[in-house]
Amino acid sequence: MSALPSDPSDRGSYWLATVPAGADVSHPPLEPGGETDTDVVVVGGGIAGLCTAWELARAGRQVTVVEADRIAAGVTGHTTAKVTAQHALIYDDLRRMHGADGARMYALSQQDAVEHLVATVRELGIECELERLPAYTWAESEEQDEKLHAEAEAAAEAGLPAAYVTETGLPFPVRGAVRVADQAQFHPRKYLMALAEDLVRRGGRIAERTRVVGLEEGEPCRVTAENGATVTANAVVVATHYPVFDRALLFSRLEPHRELVVAAAVPADQDPAGMYITPEDNTRSVRSAPYGDGQRLLLITGESFLPGTADVTERFGRLEAWTRERFPDARVVHRWATQDNSSTDRVPYIGPFHPGARHTYVATGFGGWGMSSGVLAGRLLARYVTGEDLPAWAKLYDPRRLPGLREAPSLLGLQATVAKHFVGDRLRPSHVDSVAEIAPGSGAIVRVGGSRCAVHRDADGQLHAVSARCTHLGCLVHFNDAELAWECPCHGSRFAPDGSVLQGPATHPLEPRDLE
Repeated sequence: MSALPSDPSDRGSYWLATVPAGADVSHPPLEPGGETDTDVVVVGGGIAGLCTAWELARAGRQVTVVEADRIAAGVTGHTTAKVTAQHALIYDDLRRMHGADGARMYALSQQDAVEHLVATVRELGIECELERLPAYTWAESEEQDEKLHAEAEAAAEAGLPAAYVTETGLPFPVRGAVRVADQAQFHPRKYLMALAEDLVRRGGRIAERTRVVGLEEGEPCRVTAENGATVTANAVVVATHYPVFDRALLFSRLEPHRELVVAAAVPADQDPAGMYITPEDNTRSVRSAPYGDGQRLLLITGESFLPGTADVTERFGRLEAWTRERFPDARVVHRWATQDNSSTDRVPYIGPFHPGARHTYVATGFGGWGMSSGVLAGRLLARYVTGEDLPAWAKLYDPRRLPGLREAPSLLGLQATVAKHFVGDRLRPSHVDSVAEIAPGSGAIVRVGGSRCAVHRDADGQLHAVSARCTHLGCLVHFNDAELAWECPCHGSRFAPDGSVLQGPATHPLEPRDLE
């Protein structure tokens, strides 16, 4: 194994660093100002977008995937890559919010996605480190243990092979756990690079480094890229993690959250042999992956927070300390962060974009479980586009569903949080009084000439100033010191220090500002 940089943050996502040479093929962007005609255009090249495009290509449709950066390198490239229908403590909530039938439909569809991915790996002969393992939700406190009993009952009632247990493969005692058998884990980029290769072989097209900024619905539909390129299609699928076009105002029902990941090498005999998660300690998730040389790579996730609201460096320290406490032989070799969006009723939005949509579709709100939900989205959206009969569970995921009464507290809480930041952040005079207070490698909001500027001082001492207003809906951004990014706490848009878009829903950069 080659020597690694001394700082794990320099290595970022393990998945991005370990795709075999020759597999990580780049795809040219759409020609600036050019025009493309296709049956279906899929906006977004993560797991949901690529799975949808592949399913459609298999059905004989001409498909074009348009990705703002590199395929499978955004949220999908920073996941922990559990493919499971066991989504922590969810089934007891689902049967209360959606009824026992809703919980059963959720379990059926998510487990079907697990099995479909496994079958696809076998069909295409993909080498992606696929392993079938049980998934656990564990607790160490009496309060959470009571919830585990209810969750085990609800998951089993929904049709999953679920049971309450008190023994796990973790190297520390637990009070109890919900165990769900026959789940899976894999290397997401190795899987998706193979899927992309097969998509192209079937006549599909992939355009990377092409950010879509406009959508015209009609017959046909038309999407426009930042470089002036256009794609005309009979149908459009928006699979950009957070919808960059929000005709259904889904942003009012989606809550963004970031989590941190540390990857640590341990001797193979210390592999916990399963996928684990606990809601305690601000979430802790554990799984392992093959690492060679008699080792396994532990992937530890946690420290959930709203973008732009946390000292990320401090939180990485807490997560690494927990890792070393629970796994004393662990040697941290990678670390990164990931982001996802949760719907207020805990069920993703997959289907027609809005009530009047006839040829536009969306997939979003995966709540941290995008591997199974992304595969599910691919199968379901392909059926919508091709006009095939929809499965019984399609209605559960329909983005046009109305909020239920049990969803109201989550919905109101989300709007209160957005309002707090939209209004409250403006009442603060500034984060610092002058740019002189900004240390190298950090950033802050400064009032310059009557307007708020987001100012970053790089390691060489150079200042970079941009507008502090997010280009999505105008909330003020905050600086993430560990990842060197401006983040919007309202809807999760992220920007580089120079203002360029890292993550939507924003599609336009922060405008440059003059400090003189």
